[in-house]
Amino acid sequence: MSLFTLKSKTHAISMLEDDHKLVKDLFEQFEKTENHGRKLKLVEKAVEELKIHATIEEEIFYPAVRQTMDDPEGLMEEADEEHHVAKVLIAELDLMKGKEKNWEAKFIVLAENIRHHIKEEEHEMFPKAEKTPIDFEALGQRMLARKKQLQAKGVPPDAEAKMVKKVGLRGDSPAMHAQKKIVVPLKQD
Repeated sequence: MSLFTLKSKTHAISMLEDDHKLVKDLFEQFEKTENHGRKLKLVEKAVEELKIHATIEEEIFYPAVRQTMDDPEGLMEEADEEHHVAKVLIAELDLMKGKEKNWEAKFIVLAENIRHHIKEEEHEMFPKAEKTPIDFEALGQRMLARKKQLQAKGVPPDAEAKMVKKVGLRGDSPAMHAQKKIVVPLKQD
């Protein structure tokens, strides 16, 4: 595909890139606002968008790419692991109310991880995928149908959401807990 070829809005990769732009915009809005109520809404929207996006990638896009693309670098396995980490953070954010001490930090870490994942998809995976014989218009139509279904009915809990729900939220970090017990050696003048 030429660098100058325009892709339709139902081209599979264009759809994913549009999702990427949306969540990056939500991350930027979160970082710029001081209003806690606005932050709550932005986190809720970003989490919902990310759950839908991950589902269509994992159910439709990634399997198609895996079947057609040589991947000696392990891009697909790395993408799977990045999804796993993001989905654990998403599941934890889903259980949080926004009042927890680490709520904002958790969302910032999620944003950092997602930005890294997007960069790898857009600069490494997508260019390699575009060289495959996949009909990205037909694939995009499937993805769009599934996306509409998920938007209407919600995203079913994934393995990470079930795990986090079973285990629950950790009250504080191990380092925060240890901080209460350690005597810090201070420099002597």
